[in-house]
Order: sequence, then C-alpha cells, then structure tokens
Amino acid sequence: MTDYKDNFDHLSPVWTHYSDVLVDHAEGSYLYATDGRRILDFTCGIGVTNTGHCHPKVVAAIRQQAGLLLHGQVNLVTHKPMLELVAELRTILPASLDGFFFSNSGAEAVEGALKLARHATRKTNVIVFQGSFHGRTVATMAMTTSKTSYRNGYQPLMPGVFVAPYPYALRYGMDEAAVSQWCLEELEALLQMQTAPEETAAMFIEPVLGEGGYVVPPAPFLKGVREMCDRNGILLVVDEIQSGFGRTGQWFGYQHFGIQPDIMTVAKGLASGMPISGVISRLDLMKKWLPGSHGGTYGGNAVAAAAGVATIRAIKEDGMIENAVARGAQLLAGLASLQAAYPHITEVRGLGLMIATEFRDPAGKPDKATTKAVQHACADRNLMLLTAGPWDNIIRWIPPLNVTEAQITEALAIFKASLEAAIAHP
Repeated sequence: MTDYKDNFDHLSPVWTHYSDVLVDHAEGSYLYATDGRRILDFTCGIGVTNTGHCHPKVVAAIRQQAGLLLHGQVNLVTHKPMLELVAELRTILPASLDGFFFSNSGAEAVEGALKLARHATRKTNVIVFQGSFHGRTVATMAMTTSKTSYRNGYQPLMPGVFVAPYPYALRYGMDEAAVSQWCLEELEALLQMQTAPEETAAMFIEPVLGEGGYVVPPAPFLKGVREMCDRNGILLVVDEIQSGFGRTGQWFGYQHFGIQPDIMTVAKGLASGMPISGVISRLDLMKKWLPGSHGGTYGGNAVAAAAGVATIRAIKEDGMIENAVARGAQLLAGLASLQAAYPHITEVRGLGLMIATEFRDPAGKPDKATTKAVQHACADRNLMLLTAGPWDNIIRWIPPLNVTEAQITEALAIFKASLEAAIAHP
C-alpha cells in the first residue's frame, strides 16, 4: 500500500496547504476523501471547475481526444480541437475580439498580453490597479499588488509597472459615486505624474477584483477607464482569469459594465480543470506581434482544447449561466440575512456566483482572526471555502455554476452554524 503521508512530506513546502484532505474522487459540487468524508466544495479549485467536478460531457471529450491525439505542437501541426475551441469562443465573444493565442496558465496569459501590448503599441509601461492579482511569474509578480507574500523576497521587480487605486468603496470609506470619481482622478494624475500616455502601452484590470477581495467596481469607473484609454492611445487589457466563463452571471465580467476590452486574458474556468489559458484580442493587434517572439511547447494542447470546447458547450446546454444568476441571488440573500444577525460581517457583495463576505471588527478594522475561525469551522463541517484580501478578512464563495438550490441551502446552514461556533464561542 502506498504511504501517502511519507510522499506528502516530500512535496515542496513552498506550497501552502488549506487542509489535510486526500481526495479519492469528485463529482459535481462534492469532493470525496479517502477517509469517507463528503465535502461540499465551494472553492472550485480556485474558480476552475465552473462546470462542477468531472462533468460527464467534459470527461467524455477528454477520453475521446486522448485516444486520437495527446499533443500536436502548434508550430508544427494544427489540430481540430484548437480550431473548434476558437469557433466556440467566437460564439460568446464580440466580433471585435477575433485573434487567439493559447498557453497553459493564467500567469502565462498575462505575460503574453503584456508582450502583445508592448509590441502592438511600441510602448513599454503598464498600469495596474491596487489589490490586483495577475500571477506569480517574474513579470506578473510585478503587476500583482493583492498581497506582499506574492512578492516578498523577489525584489527588485520588473520596472515599468505603475499602480492606480481600485474603487473599493468600503476600504476607502466612500460611497460608490465618490470612490469612482476619486479613482478616475488619481488615474488621470498618474498619467500626468508618473507614466506619460506616450510611454504607456496598456492598463490591466480585473473587472471584479479577485484575490484582492471580490470587489465589484461601480460601472462609471470602468467606463471612465475605457474612455481614458481611448483618449490617450492606451490599450485596455481585461483580466478575466477568475471572473470568466459564467462566473459572474455573464460569460465575462466586463459585460456587466458596458465596455469592451482591446485584449482579454482567460484561464481557470475555460476547460473545467485541464491546463489551458488564452490571450484574446483584436486580430489587427495580433498581426503586430513579431512572429516567433512568443510561443510555447504545450500551448493549445489538444486534450485541453477539447475540454475547453466541451466546457463551453456544457455551460450553454445545461443553462449554467442562468443558474449562476438564480443561485447567486439565493446565496446573496441568505448571506445578507446572516449579516443582519452577525455584525462581524460588514459587507456582502458580488456578481453571479463570485461572492464575498467581508469581516471587520467593531472598530472597522479587517478581522482576520474571525474570518479564519469561521473558515475553519466550515471545514470542520465539510464545507470548503477560501479567504481573500490583503488581510485575509474576506471569505469568497466560488461554487460551481451548476450548484443546486439544495446545496446552497446546505452551505448557508453550515455557514450559520460555523458563525455561531466561531463568534459566540471563540
């Protein structure tokens, strides 16, 4: 018999571990551990398994493609799954986003978008927003500001990255209109004081802040950013890696705000757990990318691409986006009811099934201790949730898009019991 504990001890400790769960198998909204536990998974592998674990349509596509072609390097041959994936993506994207480059991870996609923006504009600098998470590679680490632990010990980071405030109304103590206006003014100031438009290639923004706390910006802010980019000849790159593929109740988060990006990055929910990501842009921009200056051995892998095709089709055929809207409303209402009873929950917010509960103490300061206590109490009751935010004082809810009404009710009951255990009896 395999000694899993001994092998576990040989994994690099750079990986932190949320739990001691050893998974035997998974299905839908549940993980099944080797010790017999059934765990309600409201993390989706950090927003990856949007179609639930092992969706039968995705599994069937993977099995079929694995018997046909495992790997066909894109510089050498073209394979059908990649072209089918392009076709499926074009059905859910505006006609203007008609150029595609595939890679393996979210960070790779962001680096690809950065390189594309620099080549297309012949400019060097980029602007990101406070609290953003774009990856942990050398370039994307410089663009990530959600937590110092992602950057600590790696300085100096890549130059040419400038940071503007994100309209996080609760953090700044403003209403949405005021915070939106202030952030736009600060962004204008950044272009006057730190990086001039003629040297700024792009602005990278998450339409809903991810690791930074599941913050939904006011629509006027994103419209203002789009207008500012247009006025100054700057590309707008929307990072949909965590918010894409139905997560927010639309195919992509930017669709809630009446804007369109010049470049978009996708990953996570694209293929239900298979490693694939993409840079999507106007084809005229792609044609300015110097051939051979970017690439990769595994990008657009045939099996992963087939899983991507099956994922998009399953989301459509099973009505998952409509379900995300309905179940998201149910979850928001249930959490708002608990907020009224537990004032440690300062705010409940989100779009679709990308929802946050933020905990603050009576003085209004981020309350990490209570947040973690509630998270651990939920884990003890077989509900898996993640925290977020620079202070880890936010619990984020990321159930699969095909979660049922009964499962949301089950999760809310566990959360209520966990609040009582963690707060009444710390």
